[in-house]
Amino acid sequence: MSRYPQCLLLSVLLLLASAGASAADPCPLLRMQVDAPDPATRLAAAACEEHQLWHRPFIDASGGLAGSQVREAETALLTNGEQAWRRVAGYWLGAGLLPRLQHRPGADDCAFAAFNAQPSAACRALLVDVPWSAAFVSWTARRAALPGFSGAPSHVDYVRDAYRQPETSAYRVADPRTVRPARGDLLCYVRVANRIFGFPGLATLLSSDDGGLGMHCDVVVAAAGEGSAQAYLVGGNVLDGVTMRMLPLTPGGQFAALATRTLDDPPCTPDTPQACDANRQDWAVLLQLRPAAELATLQPSPPLVAAVPRPVPQPLDPSRPATPMCCVECSAGDGLPPCPGVSPGR
Repeated sequence: MSRYPQCLLLSVLLLLASAGASAADPCPLLRMQVDAPDPATRLAAAACEEHQLWHRPFIDASGGLAGSQVREAETALLTNGEQAWRRVAGYWLGAGLLPRLQHRPGADDCAFAAFNAQPSAACRALLVDVPWSAAFVSWTARRAALPGFSGAPSHVDYVRDAYRQPETSAYRVADPRTVRPARGDLLCYVRVANRIFGFPGLATLLSSDDGGLGMHCDVVVAAAGEGSAQAYLVGGNVLDGVTMRMLPLTPGGQFAALATRTLDDPPCTPDTPQACDANRQDWAVLLQLRPAAELATLQPSPPLVAAVPRPVPQPLDPSRPATPMCCVECSAGDGLPPCPGVSPGR
């Protein structure tokens, strides 16, 4: 074979290898960098580490769902041998957010999920009923020791912090259609069935409203300039697990025509398969992670909250009188006196 065909063949092989590399999942290698000096890399690595545990489900660039094997409240095992429901309870606990759920039945059981000998039906019911995607983002931020990030059980809380208090927040708000995403950013959409916000509508709400808002945010783990022709994102409570999302990028590194939900969209049914696009959302904001030098000046991240065993009940002391039962939410028919400081019921 002459030298020219050999060179041509080598060039083709290198081109194919480069194309394959640009389309490869970055998480298998990135997950090893949870202790990297760069906060953006640590955050992406923490999200990737969890995605690997959940058997790598994903949403492809056309919005198709694939690879879901384990659900949030199941006893089915993750790749590390842990039951799925215990892992999700750990996100709430580790992020320091479980006390915010104490008014919900099952929260106490979730606090001791790591030590329950049997699967807790109460905790598992809570994990189904309460969206946990913000708890996942908050957990990964603590896992990555991300300064300046205040975890919250609702995405809108830390989006509002970034909008109103940019000097103390780890993030800056930006229109996702006009900027380039980068590793460590958060891409968010609004989940309101009867209204489309977009970036202008969300900015208006954040400037004037302190109420809640249904949202979802994914962590950008790879984007342009990191060996990828598309963006890779990881989020929790997607397909009832930790799931990767792929979004195409323009040659300039911006999101390529983010699929936007409209109020006139047909429902996703066998008759309208073109409507079944999990990437078609009300994309409203990109939270851009500040440079590492700026993050270093912000409030340090608290550590993950460690799980502790449930306290062992102490045996009753027969020499001490038993504490009488009382009612907290008293109503007619209880047959119990109100607890101290509680008003009598109806």
